Amino acid sequence: MESVTTNKPGILVIDDDEHVREFLLDLFREAYNCCEVSSAEAALMVLAQDSFDLVISDIHMGGMSGLELVPQVHALSPDSIVLLVSEQDNIETAIEAMRGGAFDYILKPFDIRHVEAAVERALKQGLLLAEKRRYKDELERLLIERTAEVDRLAYYDTLTSLPNRALFEDRLTQAVALAQRADKRVAVFFIALDQLKKVNDTLGHLAGDQLMQQVAVRLKGCVTESDTVARFGGDQFVLMLPEIKSTKDAVDLIASIQEALNPSFHLDRQELFATASVGVSFYPDDGKETSSLVKNAGAALYRAKKSGGNEYRFYTADMHAKTSKRFELETSLRHAIDNHELLLHYQPRVAIDSLRIVGLEALVRWKHPQLGLVSPGDFIPLAEETGLILPIGEWVLRAACRQNREWQDKGFARMRIGVNISALQFQQQHLAETVMRILKEAELGPEFLELELTESSIMSNAEATIDVLTKLQTKGVAISVDDFGTGFSSLSYLKRLPIDSLKVDQSFVRELATDPDDAALVMAIVSLAHTLRLRVVAEGVENQEQLRFLRLLRCDEIQGYFISKPLPLEGIEQLLAPTNLLLPDAEHV
Repeated sequence: MESVTTNKPGILVIDDDEHVREFLLDLFREAYNCCEVSSAEAALMVLAQDSFDLVISDIHMGGMSGLELVPQVHALSPDSIVLLVSEQDNIETAIEAMRGGAFDYILKPFDIRHVEAAVERALKQGLLLAEKRRYKDELERLLIERTAEVDRLAYYDTLTSLPNRALFEDRLTQAVALAQRADKRVAVFFIALDQLKKVNDTLGHLAGDQLMQQVAVRLKGCVTESDTVARFGGDQFVLMLPEIKSTKDAVDLIASIQEALNPSFHLDRQELFATASVGVSFYPDDGKETSSLVKNAGAALYRAKKSGGNEYRFYTADMHAKTSKRFELETSLRHAIDNHELLLHYQPRVAIDSLRIVGLEALVRWKHPQLGLVSPGDFIPLAEETGLILPIGEWVLRAACRQNREWQDKGFARMRIGVNISALQFQQQHLAETVMRILKEAELGPEFLELELTESSIMSNAEATIDVLTKLQTKGVAISVDDFGTGFSSLSYLKRLPIDSLKVDQSFVRELATDPDDAALVMAIVSLAHTLRLRVVAEGVENQEQLRFLRLLRCDEIQGYFISKPLPLEGIEQLLAPTNLLLPDAEHV
């Protein structure tokens, strides 16, 4: 038997007639790598070791026939093409050969042209089948990869590559089932970063994403392979310990998490520090269902965040009632606009020298049908967390502009009305267009509107901020920076921002007359603002001593309970009456 090399197509010739074998070998050995055997049984032994592009076999041989051999050839070498040799020139033989799996058959005695043509066709068919098989294999490979990618997207967070909520809840369900049989405890830790919103507002969402990725790595380092760390989205991570012996073990893990987060994070050359709040629930103490354990850990997390952040809380039964109340409040808030439950109160801004009213700030209030007036401290943070601040903020802007127009039509003094714009509102596209559309609808001149924005909201993307504020200021809308001094303003950007006034946060005004540091800070703000040709408004003025001190510092305007608390429509209209524009006893202050 001749050896087979791999640089040319291989042909295996099978025939019990030595002369036939020699004829075919002489015909093809120059163009192909040829091998010959005298029986089907010998051919199977060769095919078990080597593969051939083409197998030429006689149909009628002693022992196993060529027809019986064909399926076994394909079983051993699926890419091999089989030509059968027959002495019978009839259609029945051809059909039998084709049904047996042969590609073609050759008649004896041989016609060299027919033999060469049949071999050429068979080898071309082999190439086509091999290409088809490679294409099919590639499709299957891509399908497997695509299926794996779909599974990854379905069960893993794309940002951090951690398990997502669906996979976490599946693992928690399994852990609870095992714990139930083994009479063990399972712990769920609901973790939220305290600084993500501030990072997004000041450094942008790309920095926030980088922070989440780094936090994920540090959290994974706090647990073992049997534990699960997942990300639910936003700033929320969830950690599950399938076996935990005591509450002390939970406290120790929280300490490890706090220690892991303690080193600073580096985000595009910006160094920052981050802390996390943690809520904990246990199986079976705090719930026997997956949903209950996650929900109750979330309720404990909410309490931890309310405590100021960087805290942890274990779930207690009373948390459920408070969480339910918050959910009910959120549900009611979603219908507040449609049910006409929102209203505006107005707080005057006065010139510090004359105490004449020079402007008003519109403040939203919620009159709940059962709860009465809900404190803004309760529903404004809720609105910001849920995104409801967007429709509420637009309602406030529209209502304030309409009311100012109505006052002008009634003959009241023409003055600006200030409206707070949340960070989420400011990030919306086409803010300037929305503001101008509302002014047009209200038929109010732009010069009678002032938008109040916090430092954090305008500094999240300073270049985009300059563009938006320039559009508004060019149209005549005034811009003020609210709660100034509490954020992270860059002075290099501050001097470029198209703004009209700074509002000093009340936390600095409160101890102004007794704390030298607060006095120095307010003095610096006033000096800086005047250098930039900006007006300064002091918020939270509550007594005459603060007023006198602010006059010494040359502050321009004040706002606070010493002048007036926020008033409903009827109260503010009495204050706006021509005889009251100069506040009572102003000349004695």
